[in-house]
Amino acid sequence: MAGTMEQWQMTALKEDFVRVTTEIPAIAEHEALVKVAGCGVCHTDLSFWNDGVRTKKELPLTLGHEISGTVVEGPAHLKGHPVIIPAVLPCGECELCLKGRSNMCQRQIMPGNDLHGGFASHVVVPHRYLCPVPDPLLENYSLEQLAVVADAISTPYQVVKKSELQPGDLAIVIGVGGVGLYGALIARIMGAKVLALDINDDKLAQAKAHGVHATLNTRDLSAKEIKAKVRELAAELGAPKYGWKIFEISGTTAGQELAFSLITYTSTLSVVGFTMDKLEMRLSNLMAFDAKVIGTWGCRPELYPEVVELIGSGKLNIHDFVESIPLAKINEVFRNTLAHKYTKRIVLVPGTDN
Repeated sequence: MAGTMEQWQMTALKEDFVRVTTEIPAIAEHEALVKVAGCGVCHTDLSFWNDGVRTKKELPLTLGHEISGTVVEGPAHLKGHPVIIPAVLPCGECELCLKGRSNMCQRQIMPGNDLHGGFASHVVVPHRYLCPVPDPLLENYSLEQLAVVADAISTPYQVVKKSELQPGDLAIVIGVGGVGLYGALIARIMGAKVLALDINDDKLAQAKAHGVHATLNTRDLSAKEIKAKVRELAAELGAPKYGWKIFEISGTTAGQELAFSLITYTSTLSVVGFTMDKLEMRLSNLMAFDAKVIGTWGCRPELYPEVVELIGSGKLNIHDFVESIPLAKINEVFRNTLAHKYTKRIVLVPGTDN
């Protein structure tokens, strides 16, 4: 396809993104060219841009892995169709893929990490796992809004399923901004009694307003005080005393220490948030409580249709959690995101400057 494309590229740590115009590249047989509708700004992008986490592809690099758009070149069954691009694109053939662990494929491709990503007008990606967006869903949501499915919603969806959560379980979600809020809502949809923990009253109020059963601001409380309060709230909710499903999504040292301290008999702690900090903890607690800790990375592309159905069915309403801003304001948006100035997931939209 002849023509040019616009990209906003990271050239150095903490430096402004640079607007670049290039020729649209030719695609290989296994690839598709997608015209970007929107690309969400994720904590991982901030880690690359501000925290020094290394990208697989050397700079300059176009970040962005939470992408929706329309296929303009590619296989006939996808051409012209709206799609969501999974944040992790596996090979589909290796040992891990064949064992149902495709999200950990060691040949995986991540836009904005292994190759140029979605803070652009177009992106070239493998087409094998592109997730088509049903037309009825676009009657209620714009395609740009649905970019958040690619990570902010699919990641907590996978981890809630991996936790083996059952209806009636107590789900404790630590950190309910962005991904954490979706995690809390998905746990509620799956039948859990949900308790949200955070240090921000506004985030807790938003969670409560959208159906989370109980909230607790943990600021200025000791771990012992928090655990006592959690037990009290669990009793008020009629939730079990044991088998708590704990989801650490804050990606902070304090959040991870708190999550581990809340482990009780037969608990499952799911680590979703990321920090470079090291923690000291007594792993023997896992033995004593017959508990387990699991990690999660992205989401298996095979689960994306389930996430799309969850939204399409009306069970998960995302209108209140997404805000679209022109891609041309990317530098302002990254600085504001770093300063925690947004209460919604920001989706950057190419093609408009205002």
